[in-house]
Amino acid sequence: MASKTFKALLPLLLICASLVATLALYATRPETATVAPPEKAVLVDVAEVVLQDLRIPIQAQGTVTPHRQTTLASEVSGRIVSVSRSFHAGGFIAAGDVLVEIDDRNYQANLLRAKAGVESAESALAQEIGRAEVAHNEWKKLPKNSQRSQAATDLYLRKPQLEQAQAQLLSAEADFSKAQDDLERTVIRAPYDSLIKEKRADLGQYVGPGTPLAAVFAVDYAEVRLAIPQSKLSYLDLPGVTGFDPGEAPPVDLYTDVAGEVKHWVARLQRTEGVLDERSRVLFVVARVDDPYALTGGNSKPLRIGSFVKASILGSQLHDLVVLPRYVLRAGNMLWVVDEQLTLRNRKVQTLRTGGEEIYVTSGLQQGDLVSLTTISHAIPGISVRINSRTSTLRQQGSFMEAAGVPGADPPASNKAKQQESSAPDQSSAVASSTGTKAA
Repeated sequence: MASKTFKALLPLLLICASLVATLALYATRPETATVAPPEKAVLVDVAEVVLQDLRIPIQAQGTVTPHRQTTLASEVSGRIVSVSRSFHAGGFIAAGDVLVEIDDRNYQANLLRAKAGVESAESALAQEIGRAEVAHNEWKKLPKNSQRSQAATDLYLRKPQLEQAQAQLLSAEADFSKAQDDLERTVIRAPYDSLIKEKRADLGQYVGPGTPLAAVFAVDYAEVRLAIPQSKLSYLDLPGVTGFDPGEAPPVDLYTDVAGEVKHWVARLQRTEGVLDERSRVLFVVARVDDPYALTGGNSKPLRIGSFVKASILGSQLHDLVVLPRYVLRAGNMLWVVDEQLTLRNRKVQTLRTGGEEIYVTSGLQQGDLVSLTTISHAIPGISVRINSRTSTLRQQGSFMEAAGVPGADPPASNKAKQQESSAPDQSSAVASSTGTKAA
């Protein structure tokens, strides 16, 4: 009986012994030393903030169009007997060049007939002048007290006949002038330096008054109609009602991809259309590019009518801007800034509403601040960083302005002063600057 009781209590005894042993081990455990993991600083590239005055380029796009386009039509009827060698689509013609000649034999005959009519009218007028002089001499011999009316006197002196002869001469001269004009209209000339867009008649074709012969457009300069959103109008020096003087118009850089190569043309902002589009709320401005087909050697490459181009318009000068690559701006207009303790800090900034790969910060940054150019995933404020390379936010506009022919391409004096106020980098920083620029 005792053995059965012992067997029943044995598991309980074993459990109690295990608990006692566990409590003894826990009470006699050694103290554990807490060691913090080493903090590893993040390697970043930074840009030192330099406040500067800039003229911001505004991006737009449009199609190249001629400023003048004309449909040439015949003013007389006849058969086309001659055409110019340049009378074809794409042919260049100078002002006054003969394009088409119409058979003028009938008009030559009309001119001779009109000339004969003038000579006949002149002869009739001369005869009437002689008859009037004879009648005047006879009228003087009449008694002064003879009864006669004014109408009878004018008829006696042949005044109505003289006026009729003068009117017939004027009519003959008008016929002669019309015959001359019709003869001249048998030769169709170019109204201005132009390019033939479309040919609508050819040699041997019979044409009548109003028959279209060709469509031409001017090539002295072309225009590009650019849409500017209402939010960006304040960044531009817009022309007034009368437009800009040629020397004061803001420059415009036109560019497009031609066979994989980006080509540029210099234009000038000429005028605006004066009203905002009611649906899109944009204002259309017109840029002018001289000699688009490079006929005078001003441009090295032609800018053909109908080309779709992008435009960069040099805007008005704005003050105390900071230029940064667009990718560093995070949601909510936040930037990572490195403070004096080499830790990351969040900074909210205000930017201009512009396109392109760069942003223009107007407030939120101070001269000498360090902005992180490195994209850090899962970064939190306060983490330590190490600076890998340092560059400057200073930007030059010399290339754009020199290409557009704008004098004073060097940075303004205020920019130079602000640049001198910032700490000058040493040679090692200068080498690192090139690395940082590539990273940006």
